Amino acid sequence: MKKITFFLFLLPAILVAQRTTILKGVVKNKDKEPVENVYVAFDETGTITDENGNYTLRIPVKKEIVLKFSHLSYQVLYHSITAKNRNAIRFSPVLLLETEKLDEIIVKDRRKEAQGITKIDPLKANIVIGANAGVENILMTLPGVNNNNELSTQYNVRGGNFDENLVYVNGIEVYRPFLIRSGQQEGLSFINPKMVQNINFSAGGFQAKYGDKLSSVLDIEYRKPKETATNIDFSLLGGSATFESLFLDDKLTLITSLRYRDNSLFVNSKQIETNFRPKFTDLQSFVTYQFSEKFSLNYLSNFSLNNYNYTPISRRTRFGTIANPLELIVFYNGREEDNYLTLFNAISADLEINEKLALRGTISSYNTQEEEHYDISASYNLGEVDANIGSENFGDVEFSQGIGSQLNHARNDLDALISNAQIRGTYKRKKQQWDFGVKYQNEDIRERIREWETIDSLGFAIRPPNHDTNNQPYIPFEGPITPFQNIREDNKVTINRISGFMQLNERIFWKNNEIWYHLGIRAQNWTVSSMNSASKNQTIISPRAQLAIKPDWKKDMLFRLSGGWYSQPPSYRELKNYNGKININVKAQKSIHFVAGMDYSFNLWERPFKLTTELYFKNLSDVNAYSVDNVRIRYRADNVTTGYAQGFDLRLNGEFVPGSESWVSLGYLKTEENIANRGAISRPSDQRLKFAILFQDYVPNLPNLKAYLNLVYNTGVPGGAPAYADVYQFQSRLRDYKRADLGISYVFSDANKQYGSGWLSKFKELTVGLELFNMFDIQNSITNTWVRDVYSKNQFGIPNFMTGRVLNLKVSMKL
Repeated sequence: MKKITFFLFLLPAILVAQRTTILKGVVKNKDKEPVENVYVAFDETGTITDENGNYTLRIPVKKEIVLKFSHLSYQVLYHSITAKNRNAIRFSPVLLLETEKLDEIIVKDRRKEAQGITKIDPLKANIVIGANAGVENILMTLPGVNNNNELSTQYNVRGGNFDENLVYVNGIEVYRPFLIRSGQQEGLSFINPKMVQNINFSAGGFQAKYGDKLSSVLDIEYRKPKETATNIDFSLLGGSATFESLFLDDKLTLITSLRYRDNSLFVNSKQIETNFRPKFTDLQSFVTYQFSEKFSLNYLSNFSLNNYNYTPISRRTRFGTIANPLELIVFYNGREEDNYLTLFNAISADLEINEKLALRGTISSYNTQEEEHYDISASYNLGEVDANIGSENFGDVEFSQGIGSQLNHARNDLDALISNAQIRGTYKRKKQQWDFGVKYQNEDIRERIREWETIDSLGFAIRPPNHDTNNQPYIPFEGPITPFQNIREDNKVTINRISGFMQLNERIFWKNNEIWYHLGIRAQNWTVSSMNSASKNQTIISPRAQLAIKPDWKKDMLFRLSGGWYSQPPSYRELKNYNGKININVKAQKSIHFVAGMDYSFNLWERPFKLTTELYFKNLSDVNAYSVDNVRIRYRADNVTTGYAQGFDLRLNGEFVPGSESWVSLGYLKTEENIANRGAISRPSDQRLKFAILFQDYVPNLPNLKAYLNLVYNTGVPGGAPAYADVYQFQSRLRDYKRADLGISYVFSDANKQYGSGWLSKFKELTVGLELFNMFDIQNSITNTWVRDVYSKNQFGIPNFMTGRVLNLKVSMKL
């Protein structure tokens, strides 16, 4: 019976194999150099050459076919061939450089689509407008990706938080600062858009070769220069200078970039009057040396220095209703001084053992030194505004119903060193590819927390939550003045992690249907040790699978199904509770994840379009519940919560305007949690509806005048509550987030428009443009400031508005 079952299982593959054979070869140019990314195809079947020019294609037996070899830089080559039997055959053509202008060639690589990965054009990272222009700015326009803070590069994906996203640069995981509280403190993202070659993003259901997180993967690859060039950008928000070149007979390549950012233009558009001069500086370099065709070394480094000096002066905010308008006036004393120093270094070696086996070894180190020091006192007056239109004092404050002050103090210091070593490999055997890897990581974090807040209302100190209240002046209070919030901790935590994965990838044919499958498993063992406590050792196993099929239909459609058991071992932030204490017993958060998707490619108005649809469901267990204040996440540091996330994402992208890709995104999400069996409530990331448009256009009679529109609408999330509030008693939502950014630029020179003389002949590229941020001047808020009315004993949440309308001038050039 087992033999019959085995035969029936192999029968489809045997039948296919009898009608087809393997064609393979190496595509080279006239200099005998391999050509990468050549599209090799016949009928509707095709493949892409790898970095060594190799290709493999299954073709029919005893049937004449016409092969097409196409590449943007080479002349198209056609070749007729007939396989007489099932023996493998070879054909290695030589391509000639295209000396004339090529028509556009659309190359379809189905591998990323089959893996559920969105591939983004890196050029858009440099031209799409946004308050934080770059790769993350493009992600905000995708369905399932949300962020209500334009000054932050962090993002939520399908109900997860900022800490649930994996970010890789050249296969190395990168991290975000630990002590960041608000988006205006963040500065520059680690990812430098001027150095990027490939951008791949998965919103869920990703493969086992990626790490142990619950939400998403952003996989960035920096490019190796192919020419000597200098890119210079500058605007009212800062600038960058990027140099790239080749040395030593093109064996050594170097790309290095210096960036500077100043967000004072944005901050000065807010309602708080400040003296604010931030300095965000970043220097990155990527160096490669090719010893031979089979061995190379790579070096990636990053130095980042962010100085955030903030001196608030005053604030005036009106809120409430038309019938009962209120106004808050605040006067500040003191200042905040934050410093963030980040050092990152990584060395990797690529070794091709033979045609089947390739290895990469990497050693990296990430060090962040962060200081958060502030003493800020605020005196406020909460008053009722005269709403009587006929009154002589219309619009003035006629009655003060709340007067008070508060003092915030912090001397927080953190020093974290994360070091790791890993080996990853790829083994190819016939049609199968095995990916495997093992990694060791050591995390050494030391933090000193000194943070307190005192609150005063009409001269009487407010007692901390869950303490006896004082009823002054009727009953004298003789106890000590206790801070409303007070955290004093010294933490030293060491985490050692050993992780590994193995994954099988294969592309097969069933009849004329194309099928991909990926089966993998991850495992991680980690040990946490802290001061004055015994170490804790835990292990997780994470199986994952993906299946995709492209039916042999007239309509170009592809279907995907993926999922698995995803686990997220706790990071240092997740081990620390609201009071700054470390709980080494925190377990990994777990999610059973299911994703079903479909890609439909079609022509509309004789132009290419693609509709992508995905349905997803996450069953969450051992959840570490948290609260969010701006971009600061504070965890409960326990695992007493369960939850779920479900929704769907739609994205239609294509050439709405000929020659320019744009897209429209729509997402729906519902995510809830149950903390300690108290009942289901919305999670902090429960952003129900997302709508976004990324639109590019140009003037038909003046094609060098281009316009870019970035429009985002997100419904409000639960939040804005005081940090000490019980989430079960406070479930109101923040207002909806609405934002539209417009960019207009004129291209004086680019690859298609060069000058042989005059001042423009000095530029390979030159673009000048204007950027209008928040063009409709919509008041968005991400948090509330809470003030007290001593008479009614009520607290009022006054929205902290984000940036207003801002105009920026930008110049970009390539020399």
